[in-house]
Amino acid sequence: MATSTSTPPTTVNDLPDVILSNIIATISDVRSRNSASLVCRKWLVLERSTRTSLTLRGNIRDLFMLPVCFRCVTHLDLSLLSPWGHPLLGESTEADSALIAHLLRHAFPSVKSLTVYARGAEVLKLLPVQWFYLNTIKLVRWHQRPQLVSGEEFDFLFKGCCHLESVDLSSFYCWTDDVPPALEWNPVLAGNLTELNLMNPSFSEGFKTDEIGVITKCCPNLKELKIACMFDPMYIGFVGDECLLWIATNCPKLSVLHLADTSTLSNCRADPDDEGFTADDAKFNVSTLIEVFSGLPLLEDLVLDVCNNVRDSGPALEILNRKCPKLRSLKLGQFHGVSMPIESKLDGVALCQGLTSLSIRNVGDLDDMGLIAIGRGCTRLTKFQIQSCKKITMRGMRTLASLLRKSLVDVRISCCKNLGAASSLKALEPIQEHIQRLHIDCVWEDSVEEIENLNGVEYRFDLNKINGAESSTRTDGFGYTFGSMDDDIMFNRNKRCKYDYDLNSVCVEDNGNGNGFGGRTWNRLHYLSLWVGVGDLLTPLAAAGLEHCPNLEEIKIRVEGDCRLWSKPSERAFGLSTLSRYHKLVKMHLDCGDLIGYTHTAPSGQMDLSLWERFYLFGIGSLNLRELDYWPPQDRDVNQRCLSLPAAGLLQECIALRKLFIHGTANEHFMMFLLRIPNLRDVQLREDYYPAPENDMSTEMRSDSLSRFEAALNRRQICD
Repeated sequence: MATSTSTPPTTVNDLPDVILSNIIATISDVRSRNSASLVCRKWLVLERSTRTSLTLRGNIRDLFMLPVCFRCVTHLDLSLLSPWGHPLLGESTEADSALIAHLLRHAFPSVKSLTVYARGAEVLKLLPVQWFYLNTIKLVRWHQRPQLVSGEEFDFLFKGCCHLESVDLSSFYCWTDDVPPALEWNPVLAGNLTELNLMNPSFSEGFKTDEIGVITKCCPNLKELKIACMFDPMYIGFVGDECLLWIATNCPKLSVLHLADTSTLSNCRADPDDEGFTADDAKFNVSTLIEVFSGLPLLEDLVLDVCNNVRDSGPALEILNRKCPKLRSLKLGQFHGVSMPIESKLDGVALCQGLTSLSIRNVGDLDDMGLIAIGRGCTRLTKFQIQSCKKITMRGMRTLASLLRKSLVDVRISCCKNLGAASSLKALEPIQEHIQRLHIDCVWEDSVEEIENLNGVEYRFDLNKINGAESSTRTDGFGYTFGSMDDDIMFNRNKRCKYDYDLNSVCVEDNGNGNGFGGRTWNRLHYLSLWVGVGDLLTPLAAAGLEHCPNLEEIKIRVEGDCRLWSKPSERAFGLSTLSRYHKLVKMHLDCGDLIGYTHTAPSGQMDLSLWERFYLFGIGSLNLRELDYWPPQDRDVNQRCLSLPAAGLLQECIALRKLFIHGTANEHFMMFLLRIPNLRDVQLREDYYPAPENDMSTEMRSDSLSRFEAALNRRQICD
């Protein structure tokens, strides 16, 4: 009798190595790649051979654990080695430092892009030169600059890395007069540079006209230039007409140009009652801007964020649209007259129809009409940010959202007096099924009358004059009428429209019962950013309009204010436990770094920072967080940002945490509390603020203490 043999099933391992390698190479998530490497030895080899980017963690003392299997890594990040902020090579002898640098090069021979914390000049002398074909480098430092001659530190780097094409100093504290001489001493390298990022918030005054002139003259082939400037005419060397013309003349190949005043780089929230106009005007005019835009035809990304008035900028922006047809991203600060429509005619930035990203800040004369004109003209916008525009109301913002409901997915509304939390969310309801990223201010004192208007009172805000009497009209649900876009639908102004979930059709509902806006589900929202004033609570967030966010994965909360003006909060807890309604929330940034208070001793009747930390962290254990970045509050008088005992006790309740970054210091005893978190794998203490403390105080974490904590962390058994 013949016996039948069964054919073994075909599996993914039967694919040729080339095809399987390409499949694994498409995986971008780090944990997924690590999981794939554990399947079998074949997958391990293929995963390691296709890994091109790697962030190295661990203690530099444990060189015997340095991985040597990532031979194809081209981007290497060494800025997170612990103890974070300590010299990578400087504490060893010169021979030992050279040996460490050589071992890193031997482990990662293919590196072309390097990120490194360079606290001292030794790193710049020894490390980058190990990779001859290094073309991109990013330097990180928040400690004081070493006492060297101006430009000497970068001269070490430029002479050792003659093939550099991109230099990023956005997180590297130095002096502004360090950069120009180093570029002048190395003309060949300066001529090869195509990307230069000098947008550093730690600069006190920014680059001046003569320094920018030298930089742009030395680097004529730049395609990307980001630089922190001094625009204030009260200072010597301020940026004006001459400097802007130098940039356009010396660097005609620019596709990315970011010029921002140093005062705009801080995170401090502006005054919502500010009219948007400053006492002085910027010292460049519209004709200069027109000449600059005409000289940069390849621009794709432009930032002009100044601190003084730029008046009547509309004509210059119209030239920008004609002379720079590739422009896709635009950010303007303190520009006025960006959109002043008369009847049906669009003007200014509304004519930049190719824009996909637009950010405007402190535009004092921008009102609802101008905002609606932007929505009519810039129909491709996927990202829109508006900050400190006092005249914008809920009506104009909602009409903009209606006009851009097919494209807009990223919105930031900040520091606008008439747009608090509830009114902002009401205004964005037309796109609530599409929006993916959102920032709002948690200001709960919205006008009750204005909210009630949304719930049934019709508006007689007729936009026929803007669109032209001859065009067909539509409404957005408030009685606003605007020109026909894709489909001709005429609504009765005595009715209201309610958007259904696909937002491509509308159903008309009488002004009777219901709120007329459909559900409160934000299906695609995966990132939420919030600003909260000191003493305010987070608990009203859901009632304001964010009840259901089924796919919210990441949230960033920034608390700002002076605790010393408060005796105590109005409630026991800030309200983090209310976020437990978002079941997929796994990543949180809780930034209390701009919360100012008393560190050690508080006057009678006042709470010190440890009690404020308990207020803000209470309830965090009820969330299923896997990653947490936490900025403790600070006492600016002693430049101290340190984790307190109540904070350590509350953080240990986050039993699902795998990654914890504390942007400050901590006592070793407090850190040991964190060992009770069962799956915690990655912990960092980072003083990534300027000026970072030069020497740890007796009660703060030291490198030896951190090493003991890391050893205890690594000794634990973790299930996966």
